Amino acid sequence: MGAAGNLLVIDATVVTPSDDLPARSLPLTFFDVKWLRPPPVQRLFLYRLDRQHHHGTAQQLVSDLRRSLSMVLTLFYPLAGHVRLTPGTDRYELFYQPGDGVAFTAAEYDVHVDDLASCSDDEPVPVAKLAPLLPPLPKGRAVLAVQATVLLGGRGLALGITLHHSACDGASSTHFLHSWAAACAGVDMPPPPVIDRTLIADPKNLYGIYSKGMVPSDGAEIEFAGTSLSSYPADQLLATFTLSQELLRGIKDALAAEAARHGAATMPFRCSSLIAAYSFIWSCYCRAKQGVDQTKTTYFLFSVDHRTRLDPPVPKWYLGNCLGPAIAAACHDELAADALAGLFAAFTALADALEEAVGEGARDRWDGCVERVKEAVKAGVLSVAGSPRFGVYDVDFGFGRPAKVDIVSVAKTGAMSMAEGRGSLGGVEVGISLPPAGMERFRRCFSDATRVVGGK
Repeated sequence: MGAAGNLLVIDATVVTPSDDLPARSLPLTFFDVKWLRPPPVQRLFLYRLDRQHHHGTAQQLVSDLRRSLSMVLTLFYPLAGHVRLTPGTDRYELFYQPGDGVAFTAAEYDVHVDDLASCSDDEPVPVAKLAPLLPPLPKGRAVLAVQATVLLGGRGLALGITLHHSACDGASSTHFLHSWAAACAGVDMPPPPVIDRTLIADPKNLYGIYSKGMVPSDGAEIEFAGTSLSSYPADQLLATFTLSQELLRGIKDALAAEAARHGAATMPFRCSSLIAAYSFIWSCYCRAKQGVDQTKTTYFLFSVDHRTRLDPPVPKWYLGNCLGPAIAAACHDELAADALAGLFAAFTALADALEEAVGEGARDRWDGCVERVKEAVKAGVLSVAGSPRFGVYDVDFGFGRPAKVDIVSVAKTGAMSMAEGRGSLGGVEVGISLPPAGMERFRRCFSDATRVVGGK
């Protein structure tokens, strides 16, 4: 056993698929290879346990999680493997061989679940308090690691998931999580994953374009970005801001009024709840930024799922990446203007970006998308991790729905996280990570903008 601060590691094992499987390799597609360099996604699920699940039983729950993980890895076996160069080539693959498995850490942490699960805008949580609950990826380009931590007094359980994006996207990773939860709870599981990378055609050799410069000149394999506790900023906070259905309606109404004021008979693009949320947060984020050249162009980056847009379409349950970027650009001073003007500037830029990403001729521009993303990141970008469509608050392992779900890795990447809203308010949840002074400025901007668009 070992201790790290007030985290006590009880056990560290490797969970292998329950069935004997032969060695198998999956070539990375052009959708996959562009994720080799970015750090992994680290999600934290926090569960409150009732009295019947307190301490001794909580340890049994950890055992149940380990057992059901082994079962579900038989279906999702690529996640037990690792990324490597295909022998004799300069192309990467996801390779599984017998004996491979997922690093599984069991731990105890003397922090109450309620101290971690608030994460509201009124009670941001220090990232340093959450980071010990997230496992690092083992060396050798493993793509998945899990940590199950019993919280103070057995009143809570934290499940930390570290998953490298080169293995799969958010739709696939949450399909895996829902399947694991169903196996643990003993209920009907979702359909199995479709594991077939030949479904992604690449007639223009986008893999070669996207992977350019990724293989070191000495032929060595790249290593994944680190996921240690020290890689998180020391003073960073994480807070959740809820955009209720009522607030989203208010945002859409405000945007429609602004469009009419600008002489547009109709909105330039259908305003979904997601685009309304992006517009609201981006404009608030820019108003909260200090020391920024007001005339510079700033960017917003979000992903578009192309499963249904490819020809032929890729199955919903395809295991892998199938995302393309949408990149919105606007002048910082326009976004940081008063609430309604900034909101409308953000919306029009986002609508243009979405049209460019999915409209006519969009695929003809895919060859340049990695370079465009690099340019946006260099100039300054707010990006998105997660989606309200993933249903993370339905991930129930048999001991109840999560009290809180966070993508803690946004504290490293500077992204905002998205999930569906909890409880009766519905809507969406947005996770923001900033230092204390920046968080206070963002909180004020969010509160002021909420009042302007008529939310409660």
